[in-house]
Amino acid sequence: QVQLVESGGGLVQAGGSLRLSCAASGRTFSSYAMGWIRQAPGKEREFVAAISWSGGNTYYADSVKGRFTISRDNAKNTVYLQMNSLKAEDTAVYYCAAGLVAGNSHTGYNYWGQGTQVTVSS
Repeated sequence: QVQLVESGGGLVQAGGSLRLSCAASGRTFSSYAMGWIRQAPGKEREFVAAISWSGGNTYYADSVKGRFTISRDNAKNTVYLQMNSLKAEDTAVYYCAAGLVAGNSHTGYNYWGQGTQVTVSS
């Protein structure tokens, strides 16, 4: 069992930056691939980024490539999403999720956090 708690969301102007964190409980965090998935109002969930259990492989949606960076610290049971050059279309609730395989999809995750709101004003 893995419990996930996101933090770091908020209101930022377009062009600004935010760093999201996701703290995981449980001793098996380092065994899981981690992902960030977002959902904007009235839209379906959308894959943002993912990272393998070791951190050696990362995946990004085309819409965030070059602006967002996913990383993890297995010693701290935490995964991060550094978001730069934010745009109004990045506004969404951001969820972190844990699964067995990293990839560029929003499906296949076993555990989900409650989400953190990111609002980008234009």
